[in-house]
Amino acid sequence: MMKDVVISIRSLTGLGEEEDSLDFVTDGLYSYDGEVACLTYLESEVTGMEGTRTSLMVLPDKVVVDRDGLVTSRMIFTPGQRSAFQYDTPVGTATMQMDTHSITQRFDERGGDMEIDYVLGLEHAVISRNRFRLNVREQTAPRTYAAQ
Repeated sequence: MMKDVVISIRSLTGLGEEEDSLDFVTDGLYSYDGEVACLTYLESEVTGMEGTRTSLMVLPDKVVVDRDGLVTSRMIFTPGQRSAFQYDTPVGTATMQMDTHSITQRFDERGGDMEIDYVLGLEHAVISRNRFRLNVREQTAPRTYAAQ
């Protein structure tokens, strides 16, 4: 059963000495079956992918990230492996590559934490080194909706 959670994301991107960061907090849905954590959330203008639903499946040995909507892609992160994926946007499609250096994760029925360290490439050239940090925690107060 999926439950309401708060998802905090910090994305660190850079090459060389300079590094940019993006922080994003959103509501989402989460489930955990004792081995696999699943979560889903809607992207916003903060991430530049408003109109896109992102879903993650965190398995013991890999992480699968699916995006549908304005941006469409399926990324499979497996430590120590290189993989390629199609990245579809309104302005075109690109085939990108990534080398996953490491994944650390700890999840339980209440939520958890994950970090993925990877290098992103396009046409065999390195674009950036990335660290994606994610925290999932249960909603502490019930949602309230304004009358319409």
